[in-house]
Amino acid sequence: MSLFNWVSLGFFLYLLSPILSLNGSSDIPSRFLNYAKKEELFDWMVGVRRKIHENPELGFEEFETSKLVRAELDKIGVKYKHPLSVTGVVGFIGSGKPPFVALRADMDALTMQEMVEWEYKSKVPGKMHACGHDSHVAMLLGAAKILQDHREELKGTVVLIFQPAEEGGGGAKKMIDEGALENVNAIFGLHVANKLPIGEVASRHGPLLAGSGFFEAVISGKGGHAAIPQHSIDPILAASNVIVSLQHLVSREADPLDSQVVTVAKFQGGGAFNVIPDAVTIGGTFRAFLKESFMQLKQRIEEVVTGQAAVQRCKAVINFLEIEKPFFPPTINDKYLHDYFRIVASDMLGIDKVKDMQPLMGSEDFAFYQEMIPGYFFFIGMQNETHKQLQSPHSPYFEINEDVLPYGAALHASLAARYLLEFQPEVTLPEENDHDEL
Repeated sequence: MSLFNWVSLGFFLYLLSPILSLNGSSDIPSRFLNYAKKEELFDWMVGVRRKIHENPELGFEEFETSKLVRAELDKIGVKYKHPLSVTGVVGFIGSGKPPFVALRADMDALTMQEMVEWEYKSKVPGKMHACGHDSHVAMLLGAAKILQDHREELKGTVVLIFQPAEEGGGGAKKMIDEGALENVNAIFGLHVANKLPIGEVASRHGPLLAGSGFFEAVISGKGGHAAIPQHSIDPILAASNVIVSLQHLVSREADPLDSQVVTVAKFQGGGAFNVIPDAVTIGGTFRAFLKESFMQLKQRIEEVVTGQAAVQRCKAVINFLEIEKPFFPPTINDKYLHDYFRIVASDMLGIDKVKDMQPLMGSEDFAFYQEMIPGYFFFIGMQNETHKQLQSPHSPYFEINEDVLPYGAALHASLAARYLLEFQPEVTLPEENDHDEL
């Protein structure tokens, strides 16, 4: 960490020191972590996570997962609202009064066949929790248990958001539209990280993850026999030129210091070796950190697809799938919440375990919450360096090191509990009339 960052953090700690001393909140992270590591609570979180893992459900179809969440909240006495956004659940712990701070977990799985052979492998063919959302739910339920057991310490209200359809469905936006952030002042979210060691966290202030969108284009020509191409209008050739030209949008039109991505990951056309098809479908994703750059990419993708198709005598229709897969804004962490996060995480893990990271071109619909209120998103490590290297998210070989569960639960709970203590609403005192009466 640079000297400037150390000085900034020290100054922030100095400003907060009277509050920390007054509220006695500096021991909350260590107490909550010890509580989360108790065998009974740890085994409970593991059991919840494995139940969800065995029964993965796709976006807006998380009916059994939602039912499990509500059953566990009922057992620990937490009130909630349901349904929001089809399967979403919003729980409440604390006084029911300001301030309000939210914690979020996503619930959906991926369309992927699990290749990991273990006792709790997915029982649903073609579906898998390959991004760790099963562990996110278990950790937030663990945090709910910790907070409920320490509810007399809460000086406000913690809002628990169990959200559907993060994987492209924009579930966060729909949760917001249905009132999930009502009265909420700030929100925190996390994601497991396969390459970060267990007991470490990483994030940054400002842009963390890119904004993202998807596109699909149908390029139509005229089919015919491959031996007489002059009688056809070849959409495969047109699509190939489109794909090459799209790569120039980043390499020749974007500022090298303004990170952007255009990837074509889908190409479907033809079913025979000797037949030119009538049409080809291509599709992909585009990413950027700046809204202006994102919208420029969108415009240029449409122009390149239609223009290059026309050069090859084809027609193209492009769809940006904004209803099925809403555009995700960039994930931008609030500066003050970043400073606050570093303090809480340092008290729990040690300052050497709290890492700054570079931005990533991945995306997260947590960004929708951050467009509405201050929010903070971070990564939590689960790699045990004495074991094999864990595979990346969205791999059929993805696994969770369940030792991460107490850390995630305790961090969630600590961030919420201390926020309520340290960010109490200001009370305006009536002005005194101190002049002499005539």
